[in-house]
Amino acid sequence: MSAAAWITPDVRALLRSDAWFGSLSSGLEVDLLTRAIPKRLTAGEHLFFRGDPADGLYAVLEGSLRISGVTEAGKEAILSMVEPPMWLGEISLFDRLPRTHNAVAEGPTKLLHVPGVVLDEVLGRCPHYWRDFGVLMALKVRFAFIGMEDLALLPADLRLARRLLMLAQAAGDDGPCVLPLSQSQLGMMLSLSRQTTNQVLQNLQDRGVVLVSYGRIEVLDRAQLVAIAGLSSVDKALLGQLQPLPPTTSRS
Repeated sequence: MSAAAWITPDVRALLRSDAWFGSLSSGLEVDLLTRAIPKRLTAGEHLFFRGDPADGLYAVLEGSLRISGVTEAGKEAILSMVEPPMWLGEISLFDRLPRTHNAVAEGPTKLLHVPGVVLDEVLGRCPHYWRDFGVLMALKVRFAFIGMEDLALLPADLRLARRLLMLAQAAGDDGPCVLPLSQSQLGMMLSLSRQTTNQVLQNLQDRGVVLVSYGRIEVLDRAQLVAIAGLSSVDKALLGQLQPLPPTTSRS
């Protein structure tokens, strides 16, 4: 099955709302989208497991993926949630090592898959595209360091507010947005107990910032969440990188 039927004007606009993809030249965009393969996952189905061989890049079009690590005893640590229109899988493009974590669908999920052999051909033909993929990885590394710093230095309420803000910003629009994750999942992402997570979310809900329901958290007031998170000017600049960037060249 070709991905062409999936890449409607609305889907293309969705993909371009991603900070990384929105900054690509029209040439690289065409190379990725015309040779992508559509993929569907059912709820609970793994896209890949830790240790699986690298097989290319993925873009989430619908649904979401849970990125996590699981111990031999079955304890799970959730690192992030990947939602439309985010891309993943770039680390192995550089080092060719196996996948570092598990990626599992939270619900019915649609993705585009750009196989590794396609990427090798594109990069061999246009080696300057390596920088674009380096930018994708660098953006992920920056936010990983921010998360590590928050975990070490900030109290629970600020850590939770900042993570909600990052997730909401990645979702796109500046207005209200629904994050398809539970209180338990959010707590696991931040190493917080269920009780602490519930208390912080309840406080935010009482202030009209969020609305919490089963399996979802709706961010109602992005501006107030920014104020509560106590972002520095540097933090705000980095958070802005989750919004679309101007293209490097004009698109055809």
